[in-house]
Amino acid sequence: MSNRQTINTENAPKAIGTYSQAVKSGTTVYVSGQIPLVPETMELEQGDFKALTRRCFENVKAIAEAAGGTINDAAKVGIFLTDMSNFAEVNEVMAEYFEQPYPARAAIGVKELPKGVPVEVDAILELK
Repeated sequence: MSNRQTINTENAPKAIGTYSQAVKSGTTVYVSGQIPLVPETMELEQGDFKALTRRCFENVKAIAEAAGGTINDAAKVGIFLTDMSNFAEVNEVMAEYFEQPYPARAAIGVKELPKGVPVEVDAILELK
C-alpha cells in the first residue's frame, strides 16, 4: 500500500498540466515547479524580476504549509533562470524566505520556461 498523497491548496496556482502541486511520500514532499502565477487570478505577477521571484517562493511556501510544513523544511531548491545575470537577485529574494542552515540549491540556466516567464522554482521538503 502506497503512502503517497497529493498536496493541493487554493493558496498556490492550480496545476496547468498533468502534474500535482506537490506529492508527499512518507515525510518527503516534492513540490512541482512554480512560476510567478497569482493563485487567485492564474495571471502572471506584475512587477520586476524580484517581484516575480517572490511570487514563485510565495507559491512554494503555500504548498509547503498545505503539506504540514514550512518553506524552511526545504532540503533542496531548484531555481530555473532564462537569464543567469538575475542570479544575484535570486540570492537576495531567497534570503527573505530562508533561515540558516540554508537548503541545498541548484541554479540552472534554461532557454525558456512556461508562459515565457524568466524564473521557476521547485523544492524538495523533508518534514519533521
